[in-house]
Amino acid sequence: MKTLLEEPVTTKIWNAASLPNDNLSIENGIIIFKSRRWPLMIDPQTQANKFIKNLGKDEAEGGLDVFKMSDGNLLRNLELGINFGKWVIIENIGQELDPALEPILLKQVDKSGNLRIGEK
Repeated sequence: MKTLLEEPVTTKIWNAASLPNDNLSIENGIIIFKSRRWPLMIDPQTQANKFIKNLGKDEAEGGLDVFKMSDGNLLRNLELGINFGKWVIIENIGQELDPALEPILLKQVDKSGNLRIGEK
């Protein structure tokens, strides 16, 4: 799979953004960027977190926002981030997610292309 989907220039950009240069890490990077769903990264060594933050500084056109699950304004901040086309990282997620995040995770958009978050 790696040889079919890998773009060597992209892989070098990822390595410059601190993605390790082993096959497993590169395959995981391919999965993150080629999949249809948002990635959930279980990252006890914080390698993926560091990689996405470094890559987001250079690649995210709207910028990058990082939030903690415990943030009281999480939904509002997510809404603003999504509206402005930012990359969004939610850190320290427990075993259960807030049901209000489900439309975002499932990419549930209406016919006009709007994403419904909570009551909005």
